[in-house]
Amino acid sequence: MEQVDCVIAGAGVIGLAVARSLTERGLDTLILEVADAIGTGTSSRNSEVIHAGIYYPRGSLKARLCVGGGEMLYRYCAERSIPHSRCGKLIVATDETQKPALASIRANAAACGVDDLRLLDAAEAQALEPALHCTAAVLSPSTGIIDGHALMLALLADAENRGAVLSLNTRIESGRVEPGRIVLATTDAASGGRFDIATQRFVNAAGLGAVALAGSLGGFDRGFLPALRYAKGNYFSKAGRAPFSRLVYPVPEPGGLGVHLTLDLGGGARFGPDVEWTDTLDYRVDPARGECFYAAIRRYWPGLADGSLEPAYSGIRPKLSGPGEANSDFVIQDAATHGIEGLVNLFGIESPGLTSSLAIAEHVATVLAPRTR
Repeated sequence: MEQVDCVIAGAGVIGLAVARSLTERGLDTLILEVADAIGTGTSSRNSEVIHAGIYYPRGSLKARLCVGGGEMLYRYCAERSIPHSRCGKLIVATDETQKPALASIRANAAACGVDDLRLLDAAEAQALEPALHCTAAVLSPSTGIIDGHALMLALLADAENRGAVLSLNTRIESGRVEPGRIVLATTDAASGGRFDIATQRFVNAAGLGAVALAGSLGGFDRGFLPALRYAKGNYFSKAGRAPFSRLVYPVPEPGGLGVHLTLDLGGGARFGPDVEWTDTLDYRVDPARGECFYAAIRRYWPGLADGSLEPAYSGIRPKLSGPGEANSDFVIQDAATHGIEGLVNLFGIESPGLTSSLAIAEHVATVLAPRTR
């Protein structure tokens, strides 16, 4: 039986960030990924936005880890020359009834430690973005965009340089909790070979599969498993450059942040995500959904031409709340919750997971391997 200091399930941005933090503490770390490449799930199917930490309830994990994680991420990007841009974002009210929501957003952000938001009237917003229609806006200068894949490659390189090993095409079939260790039964997809791994520390960063994986561990109380919901978000793109230099977000809607305009590092425009509740991992984008996008986008960009949107991609968020329910917080379960030393489950790591990745990793590493003076 193979034995290792720490095993991480999932080579998305969270799993790779955790591997980097654990190897910094001198732990032999093995990363197991069921796919044939890193970051093929939620980590590569999002808006690639570095969030400022505006929307989340004060004191929540999302608020704390997003604000702290964003600062860490900007520093890391600068240190490792990861492509990114602190381009800023406008949150826009498109009619008079939405103006109070902007004031509430600004107040909530301030309570969470984000104190650089500016309230703009229509003329001030349109001076920044002439193609924009709004009645008022909030400017977030700390919001940015990032090359998410370059980030994951840098995290993996840092971890591997300190001895971490990545095993792709490796599925954890089940596990069992034993005194002082967790034993994982795995399968190699290429050879069909089966092998067991024993570890003192197991980080379940399996994203959409995290709840099922935790449920497969013998000795884990299933009463600690949350209900998982799939919220599919579809994205559409526009050929050519859009006449915006900043991201544009509407006032948030239930289940998400509305059909917003984000930019890639080449200046290309993407729109989305919408919210489509689903029970399957189907990433196909129905072109017909684009018809609903036009009306949503034209509230803030009336100049969007007919027929200019094309299906781009979709992502599925591992949500712990369903339709009509308040958005749930991140769930980071450790022994203080479930009583199993060395086990950390990461549930519901949706947006702002990418922004929070380094802060989440530091939180997990502190639980599993606290630094000593």
